[in-house]
Amino acid sequence: MFDAVIVGGGPTGMMLASELRLRHASVLVLEKEVEPPPFVRSLGLHVRSIEVMDQRGLLARFLENGKQFPIRGFFAGIDKPAPDRLDTAHGYVLGIPQPLTDRLLATHAAEVGAEIRRGCPAVGLEQDDDGVTVQLGDGASPVRARFVVGCDGGRSTVRKLLGVGFPGEPSRVDTLLGEMAVTASPEEISEVVARVRRTEKRFGVGPSGTPGVFRVVVPAQGVAEDRSTPPTLAEFTQQLRAYAGTDFGVRSPRWLSRFGDATRQAERYRVGRVFLAGDAAHVHPPLGGQGLNLGIQDAFNLGWKLAAAIDGWAPDDLLDTYESERHPVAADVLDNTRAQMELTTNEPGPRAVRRLLTQLMDFDDVNRYLIEKITAISVRYDLGEGHPLLGRRLRDVQLTCGRLFGLLRSGAGLLLDQTGRLSVGGWRDRVDHVVDTSEELDVPAVLLRPDGHVAWVGEDQQTLEVALARWFGGVR
Repeated sequence: MFDAVIVGGGPTGMMLASELRLRHASVLVLEKEVEPPPFVRSLGLHVRSIEVMDQRGLLARFLENGKQFPIRGFFAGIDKPAPDRLDTAHGYVLGIPQPLTDRLLATHAAEVGAEIRRGCPAVGLEQDDDGVTVQLGDGASPVRARFVVGCDGGRSTVRKLLGVGFPGEPSRVDTLLGEMAVTASPEEISEVVARVRRTEKRFGVGPSGTPGVFRVVVPAQGVAEDRSTPPTLAEFTQQLRAYAGTDFGVRSPRWLSRFGDATRQAERYRVGRVFLAGDAAHVHPPLGGQGLNLGIQDAFNLGWKLAAAIDGWAPDDLLDTYESERHPVAADVLDNTRAQMELTTNEPGPRAVRRLLTQLMDFDDVNRYLIEKITAISVRYDLGEGHPLLGRRLRDVQLTCGRLFGLLRSGAGLLLDQTGRLSVGGWRDRVDHVVDTSEELDVPAVLLRPDGHVAWVGEDQQTLEVALARWFGGVR
């Protein structure tokens, strides 16, 4: 029996597999596709996901394969730079195409010991008091696990097998997306794109990162009934001519795809021993580039909690906090993408609102609020009343004993103590204790969960032990 079976080998599933292996859980990843898809749906990592990679020692390999860009234009494509002094040591967006992110995370998951089976779909689930039996396609023998997590995308088989509702709105508009060669000159492309984007924000032709290949985005003529069928090059040429008056001489496509603006969220993220994460739990338009990042952050929240349950020290309701914390975060993303979609239409009302918001974003507080929302550094979990830091993640800071994020790489909790008077006592197998006198923090001490969110602030041993028991179980 495996400790966990993860259905879906995309970035959410591979991030989760690595988190579980960090605490020595046995993990099997089932991916129905033999080869990863070539589609480049996501173009990069936002601040919080960059921080997650840094906290786990993975950032160097991402930086080697990506390119840093300034943060600007992420809310509905309104071209405003990020305000100064964002609350992060990583004030940039990391441009890196999704297939490369997929490969880096899959490689890491395999390196740390996750078993990965490709071309192996899950077709059935059966739960009992001790675990979950997963039925596999193609006559393969079933596998057994203590827990199962569906990270298998917006058409999630796991979610359907659980009978979990997926309410929301279907697609109203489709957008064509692909990579292909063009014969038009860069000057012609730049001039035409600038003209069209004055009124049509779902339009673009630009370098893909591969010499001679361009990434093309253009509104589709209608909404496809069969979303599994890719568009044709003829559809691209037709729509490019309709919007730009030219098809730029597109030819030799590498891949062609489409995406819609469907917006849905699973009614539940947990049914017994089975969980949903990433696109299996929520789908939304890609505006702001939040989808892949949201899934990675789901995995980061769930991973340590599931590992705690597997290891036997999780408080009774710890697994329930995955849904109570992540469901509102995704609901907020759904709302902000709904708003962004409205602001990209050509209707007079939304265009007037867009002009007004463009003016409002010149105010630092408005711009900061929207950027922090898109980059997920403003996320605050509801951990009750108390200090303003409670429930928030801490930015990386330089301490006398090293960088804060470097201290989180073990996947344990962390008591960062500037008083030297506190103790983690019987929780030392789950929580590291670092005494630091650098005074980088404005508080005497903080208790960080393995995901870097603040679980307690203060200097009183008794209240600290209450927080330790709440998040790290009883003394063993």
